[in-house]
Amino acid sequence: MSVTEKSLQEKQAWEPLIVAFCCNWCSYAGGDLAGTSRMPYPANIRVIRVPCSSRVNPMMVLRAFQRGADGVLVAGCHPGDCHYTSGNYYTRRRMSVFRRLLEYTGIEPERFQVTWISGSEGAKFAQVMNRVTEEVRALGPNRKLRDAR
Repeated sequence: MSVTEKSLQEKQAWEPLIVAFCCNWCSYAGGDLAGTSRMPYPANIRVIRVPCSSRVNPMMVLRAFQRGADGVLVAGCHPGDCHYTSGNYYTRRRMSVFRRLLEYTGIEPERFQVTWISGSEGAKFAQVMNRVTEEVRALGPNRKLRDAR
């Protein structure tokens, strides 16, 4: 087997690791609804439950990329429906600025996404997880910001 055939087989066997920071009140509940309704979404999503999407510090996203994540998703309540009144407005502003910083560092913008999912939108949760996984799979493994271990 040649080197190119071996690298092609490794790329086909590769599955992306996606870290999803989900708001406790809406997006995590949407994920719970997707699970109890048996809506399929990839098993390579690692969900981290946070009290509010505004609690996701950009350093947490950077650390996820450093620790091997191929993609990161921040999911929160729809604007105007936040349990903490205005937390998702802070998230939207902070993460839009942070996205530009990631692009500056050389990370493809499709590897980092922010979305709004309600607790009653289990189908949307599954759909978003499938879409994010496919987009990151098309990009291939993330080689930027990896820890030198």
